[in-house]
Amino acid sequence: MKMVNSARALLSSTALLLCVCTATPALAVDITGAGATFPYPIYSKWAEAYRAKTGNGLNYQSLGSGAGIKQIEAKTVDFGASDMPLTMDVLEKNGLQQFPTVMGGEVLAFNVAGIKKGELKLNGQLIAAIYLGKITKWNDPALVKLNPGLKLPDSRITVIHRSDGSGTTFIFTNYLSKISPEWKTKVGNSVSVSWPVGVGGKGNAGVASYVQQVPGAIGYVEYAYALNNKIPYALLYNHDGKLVKPTSESFQAAAAGADWKKTPGFRVILTDEPGANSWPITGATFILMHKVQDNPARALQVLKFFAWDYANGGKMAEQLVYVPFPPSVVKTIEDSWSTIKAKDGTPVWKSSADGK
Repeated sequence: MKMVNSARALLSSTALLLCVCTATPALAVDITGAGATFPYPIYSKWAEAYRAKTGNGLNYQSLGSGAGIKQIEAKTVDFGASDMPLTMDVLEKNGLQQFPTVMGGEVLAFNVAGIKKGELKLNGQLIAAIYLGKITKWNDPALVKLNPGLKLPDSRITVIHRSDGSGTTFIFTNYLSKISPEWKTKVGNSVSVSWPVGVGGKGNAGVASYVQQVPGAIGYVEYAYALNNKIPYALLYNHDGKLVKPTSESFQAAAAGADWKKTPGFRVILTDEPGANSWPITGATFILMHKVQDNPARALQVLKFFAWDYANGGKMAEQLVYVPFPPSVVKTIEDSWSTIKAKDGTPVWKSSADGK
């Protein structure tokens, strides 16, 4: 019961954090959203800046992509957020529209005595073996071979993974499914999987916290969480066999071949992309809204918020090592909003002079 109460307290504080930072005057509009923890740092930063500029607020609950999908389907929020892009079949079945906001990368954060940020090197095969429970010690011969000269201890590896339905997990398991046939067969790719080994943490924040607290731990987190919490992370060998660092440039390189304009529902997955500079665990994060709006005025406020973010939030995104979309893609995204309509068929975005 104590663990349940603690989890509820943590969940409440996570949701409360953004509510507090976006408190608004009585006459202002507070839009609501829930879902992915991957973009929480940038949504929080955007919300604070948007409130200062417009007086309007955002109450965003960082609950995980699975919860975000459920909440938008149930119409309990104005928008849902997911790092797993939904298929066109699922979007059409639930009457949803989806569009991306930013791109970012995931890293393997670790807690190994004497090993600093960027000193540990990993590849997809070793990551899969660790998460399958086949490599259990930090001085395993395969790790030593890939890290010559690095003093790896004879200590146990504690695998940390997400305990909640998570788009971060979708991106991570999508990557491992491309790298390892064994992983693809035994575990698969989804927002929630049956983990062979490890300890679950709730949200990116929960995984990051476990990695910090548990000696010998390794866990996958969105880069901003490792950066903001000063947790060491590994360099990775990519699709082309090149050792790369997580940077805006390496995330952009992974997205270089993406055709956002011609991909239905913007359903682009950026893991294990070719290119000498590509970060192998890269992904976009998405917003979900209903195509037919019960409250078009609130829907318009959501679209205004993200339009403002596209126009003004690029530098803020880059400060947190997210990759904003170029203007040409933003125009395609905003053009797609014409499918979001009031019940009488009037497009929400074009129904107001304030829309553009």
